Amino acid sequence: MIFSDNIPVISVGIISNKHIEIEIDGEFTVSNRKDTVSGRWTADLINDKIVIKQNARKIEADNEIIFEPQDPELESFVLKDVIIGAGFHWERKEKQRFSGSLKLLKNKNRIEAINIVPLEEYLVAVISSEMSAKASLQLLKAHAVVSRSWLLAQIEKAESLKNKDKQKTSYITENEIIKWYDREDHILFDVCADDHCQRYQGITKISTNVSRQAVEETTGIVLKSGGKICDTRYSKACGGITESFENIWEPVKYDYLSSVIDYKFEPENYNIDFSDERNALKWIKSRPHAFCNTEDKKILSQILQLFDQQTIDFFRWKVEYSQAEIAEIIRTKSGIDFGDIKDLIPLERGYSSRIIRLKITGTKKTMIIGKELEIRRILSKKHLYSSAFVVEKLDEQNGIPQKFILCGAGWGHGAGMCQIGAAVMAAQGYQFDEILLKYFSNVKIQKVY
Repeated sequence: MIFSDNIPVISVGIISNKHIEIEIDGEFTVSNRKDTVSGRWTADLINDKIVIKQNARKIEADNEIIFEPQDPELESFVLKDVIIGAGFHWERKEKQRFSGSLKLLKNKNRIEAINIVPLEEYLVAVISSEMSAKASLQLLKAHAVVSRSWLLAQIEKAESLKNKDKQKTSYITENEIIKWYDREDHILFDVCADDHCQRYQGITKISTNVSRQAVEETTGIVLKSGGKICDTRYSKACGGITESFENIWEPVKYDYLSSVIDYKFEPENYNIDFSDERNALKWIKSRPHAFCNTEDKKILSQILQLFDQQTIDFFRWKVEYSQAEIAEIIRTKSGIDFGDIKDLIPLERGYSSRIIRLKITGTKKTMIIGKELEIRRILSKKHLYSSAFVVEKLDEQNGIPQKFILCGAGWGHGAGMCQIGAAVMAAQGYQFDEILLKYFSNVKIQKVY
């Protein structure tokens, strides 16, 4: 990580492909050459070299080419076919514009397109990509602090893990598969540009000054706990209670990522001990008071981009499968032939009612699956909205249900800040620091640069 005027400069992986199309708006220098480039270019690997072309003009490099703007405030570049929402139900390709520099790096038989940009500029784009640039100032300020803290914590973590063995992220036996999908350490850049890390869609989504104001008014501010920058997390909608870190990712307890009630007081008439399935059933099949329990379109439009607004039943949702559908999905996604699916049995739930370990019983195979995202991945063509669900089996024939209904709660892993809940809090007059202290326990808000 490089610092410029005390502000870190970071690298963001945008595209990994064999062929990349680039549009340069302005005059960019190229890898210390005296001449400049502009306009449309293509990048390909030819004879193990990176070759960029514009009509008859050609520039080659063995390993990398760097485009640097002469005027970073006015000049930018565009990349075509940027994938967003990879593996999720909203996956698509976009044409996106970026500020900063562009590095093309050879990586085996592909080219990595990497954006090199000051961290604070990156954050303006992140909070405009994760939600609407028209969102309220207090919401955007809270998100800027969370996104900044997360990024700096990830970079610190990557530095500490250098020259160490790769962290274990799965436990697999003959009858059990337990995996978690945290941010694998990127070797060629600090973070990627998609939901796997944080949504970063360049300057394309920055349509107002409020996102820039939110970043400027919180410049260098992070959450700290025990003297370290917090590994802050967030998801779209917790469903009423946030989840604890260790139930979603590695089995390490972080006090600041403990479960909290997403409201002003404890839920009335509910027992939230979800080790009892009766309590989970009542919770998931009802709509308790929660900040993220809202249908206010004005508030939701602050959080949900146009492609996200296809999802309207995020607080409580329902998915129906025929026997043939669920058996095929599980077989395809797990690579295991369970035969007909006889039952889906929650063995362990987290504090938010999210299932941490699920037993899948089939006519040919029975296995235990976990953690949260692995369950969501195996039970859907893309991903279930969350693993907080209860199962209804219908029309049993010879002990084989012909239909499964999954009734669920929330959208995402549920740990840390609930984005829709935070949007509602901001709409109700809460300040950004109050929002942060609601979702993250035992933290200090500090300026580090």
